[in-house]
Amino acid sequence: MIRKVLYGLAIVTVLFGLWGVYDRFASGHESADYGSYMMWGLWVAMYLFFTGAAVGAFLFATLDYLFNVRVFAGTGRLSLVAALATLAAGLLTIWFDLGRMERIWRVYLEADFESVMAQMVWGYTIFGVLLAVMLVLSLQRERYANWLKGLSAAGLPLALFLSGGVGALLGVESSRPFWHVGLFPVQFPVFSLASGAAVLLLIHGLFDRTTENRAELLRSLAIVTIILQSIKVFFLWADLSQSMYGGVELNVDAVEELLFGQYWWAFWFLQIGLGTVVPILILAPPKLAQQPIWAASAGALVLLGFVVARANIVFPAQSVGALEGLADAFQEVRLDLSYFPSGPEWALAIGMCGLASLLFLLAYDGLTLLGAEERA
Repeated sequence: MIRKVLYGLAIVTVLFGLWGVYDRFASGHESADYGSYMMWGLWVAMYLFFTGAAVGAFLFATLDYLFNVRVFAGTGRLSLVAALATLAAGLLTIWFDLGRMERIWRVYLEADFESVMAQMVWGYTIFGVLLAVMLVLSLQRERYANWLKGLSAAGLPLALFLSGGVGALLGVESSRPFWHVGLFPVQFPVFSLASGAAVLLLIHGLFDRTTENRAELLRSLAIVTIILQSIKVFFLWADLSQSMYGGVELNVDAVEELLFGQYWWAFWFLQIGLGTVVPILILAPPKLAQQPIWAASAGALVLLGFVVARANIVFPAQSVGALEGLADAFQEVRLDLSYFPSGPEWALAIGMCGLASLLFLLAYDGLTLLGAEERA
């Protein structure tokens, strides 16, 4: 029953997303609320979220295929499917954000590998191929166990590079002090791992009906999630407190915009409240954490928190003028320091969430994800 409901929700959200896709092809970026000052919007934030979840899910797959952690035995294939589904959604989302989508081929044939962005494109392409190959090999796990172990070992540094590289992509932007911090390349792998744990909480809470150690698995994921959420809060405190004490005006303004300005509600209610505090309260009691519906709910809330967290990284840094008086110097719809996603932006982003869910559901039904061979 629950799978039918999820199929229905996924299909509805994909259909809703077609509005955003149509608008993007029909009118380009005209309907989007970002402009010359706010250049990156919701789609960039969703790209960061999806790719982080993909890397995190893969990292948990290595606990099965590479490190042979007993409690994660048999979860590798499910993690690979989740990684592929979220990676596809993330790369499609950022493709729609490009100004000239048809020129994406140039980054492959004319790449400048001194560019962090070119490194990311090539890296995620290789990563996607690696995930697909591992998923195929996992169908005959006993036969290709050594291959899976070797590919997991090769993918581990690649995954860490990609998640840290996304942080570096923002961190090298010296004109935005809010991003230009050394902590970003270190934070993002931790955030990816936390997103992966939340994805596994969600899918094992909703779908896993055959794994013998399900309760133990959910409890282990709950402990990992609580630890990673605590580390996330520490990084957040370190980042924001250093920004405030540092006294760099643009940095202080961006932090104040996040904490007390136009994004305060998203930070305090969604990112901290629903996305951090509530999941910890759910997962802390062992008996509650082992209940599938509660574990899945906590995973969903953590993922919501990370969506908002990505947005709260991208938006506030651009919402402060790089020059004093910039906001009032010119009057035009594209010259605005305030930003809230437009309808087509929301539609495409929600549609990509539906697409990732639909891809996962189809793969779940099409593959024997938790068969006896996978649990062996």
